[in-house]
Amino acid sequence: MCVFCRIVKGELPSTKIYEDENFLAFLDIAPVNKGHTLVIPKKHSETFLDLTPVEAGKLFEVVNKVAKAVKESLDADGLNILVNCGEASGQEVFHVHVHIIPRFYTDGFRLGWRKEKYAEGEMESFAKKIREKL
Repeated sequence: MCVFCRIVKGELPSTKIYEDENFLAFLDIAPVNKGHTLVIPKKHSETFLDLTPVEAGKLFEVVNKVAKAVKESLDADGLNILVNCGEASGQEVFHVHVHIIPRFYTDGFRLGWRKEKYAEGEMESFAKKIREKL
């Protein structure tokens, strides 16, 4: 059983922010900034891609509600709301979870976006591959 399922079952402690029949939000024990919150479905799914569109929508309804509370209560300048999907993306706990990270102009944390460039005509080729799977 994964660590988040154990938290849901009450076998491991957590500092709960929000809970309903299907979802739980709690403080991350290794936060980027204090107030960093995780939102999870109580039902185990390894990654975001394992959720149905309805489940994903309901998850993000909760994320929206909790994110507003995090930002307002901490007077944050902004938020990062992110989902790591799979090991290559940095996912460490294989139970879908959404990070809500309060951000402040003075926090010094920076996401390291790499700036790739497409060769001539390559964008349309990538777009076509993606569209074919929709």
